[in-house]
Amino acid sequence: MSNGKSITVLLTLGRLPKALELARALNTAGCRVLVADPFAFHLCRASNAVEKSFQTPSPHSHQEQYLTSLLEIVAREKVDLILPVSEEALHVSLLKNRLPEETQLFALSNEELQKLHDKYSFNQIAKEAGLTVPETYLASDVSASELAASIETVVKPRLGCSGQDLRMLTPKTLPAESLGNTDAIVQSRIFGREVSTLSLCRNGEVLAHVTYEGNVFAGTVAVCFQRVEDLHPVEEWVADFARAGNYSYFLAFDFIVDEDGTPWPLECNPRLTSGIHFMEPTGIARAITEFDSAPTVGLKTEKRFQEGHTTLLQVYGNIFRPKTALRHLRAMLSARDVLWSAADPVPFPLMTPYSWPVLKQVMFRGRTFGEAATSDIAWPPRAPASSTASIDAAKPVNAHGSCS
Repeated sequence: MSNGKSITVLLTLGRLPKALELARALNTAGCRVLVADPFAFHLCRASNAVEKSFQTPSPHSHQEQYLTSLLEIVAREKVDLILPVSEEALHVSLLKNRLPEETQLFALSNEELQKLHDKYSFNQIAKEAGLTVPETYLASDVSASELAASIETVVKPRLGCSGQDLRMLTPKTLPAESLGNTDAIVQSRIFGREVSTLSLCRNGEVLAHVTYEGNVFAGTVAVCFQRVEDLHPVEEWVADFARAGNYSYFLAFDFIVDEDGTPWPLECNPRLTSGIHFMEPTGIARAITEFDSAPTVGLKTEKRFQEGHTTLLQVYGNIFRPKTALRHLRAMLSARDVLWSAADPVPFPLMTPYSWPVLKQVMFRGRTFGEAATSDIAWPPRAPASSTASIDAAKPVNAHGSCS
């Protein structure tokens, strides 16, 4: 869409390293980069790749005010392209029919995003496409109780993220009460190698892909990770899924690969993930700004990356478990930091103070890093208690088109 001229791109989150990766790539490609975030201070605000930062309301608690704020930025700054970064993508997608004709949104429709974000409907979509999926039922289904009584299972929210409210069950630990309702799923537990993927797709074609796995975790979120090159069935599964649904834009998946090499998808994240750090920045910037005609995107030569500040915290946090601390330290020393750049040095030393909105929740409210970084942007939105209509409108649409 650039047609050789500089364009203005609005990133709708700035607190995470993947946003900084995008901002730097787009800036180097000649784009004017703006960032909007509910936090006044965030990582991208310190970057010289970003021309302006804007504070917005929280989309989780004040969705309409959030969308209005973004529309005001678009109009005032003459934004050409809106690029969602993380969980806020589901909220931002509601702008699709409210934007000026000259402004494009780099995201699927809200309806499509909801179906992929919902762990149950995603499982059913993949199953209907003939792809391998773990046996999965709504927790309210009698088949869910039968499954949990026979094998090891996992119970998790359909719309959860960052491993929130996840329970592992065995037939011996099956609770006497109901497993849950239509807001949760029961899934057969798969054992094996845990990996993640990130792909950029265009009309069912995969333009960029990486498979990677975590070396060090903060809660359930990998903060040091390495590229995986020996799991071709995973890449083939992603390509088949993208082709079957004719999908475009960023798609990410979490898999467990069993001992036979079969990939079993756990969930789909229809948005950007940390896999962006492996992708060649010039190529990814071109793919975003010249989406209709861009060639495939290559990967960086480096195979290990880390969020160094957070990885170091995991080293210190395991100081009384020397083997774990040493393993984390070795992983840290062998990985490239995703924040450091000689051309854009300020975000690295300012990571800790500019991450205070997240850190204070971890330190004083007992939240994981993943929860603290996404609670104010999570989907579905929290509807006003005084408005029944608003509550109904905020409920996610399931795969059958009704409210769940």
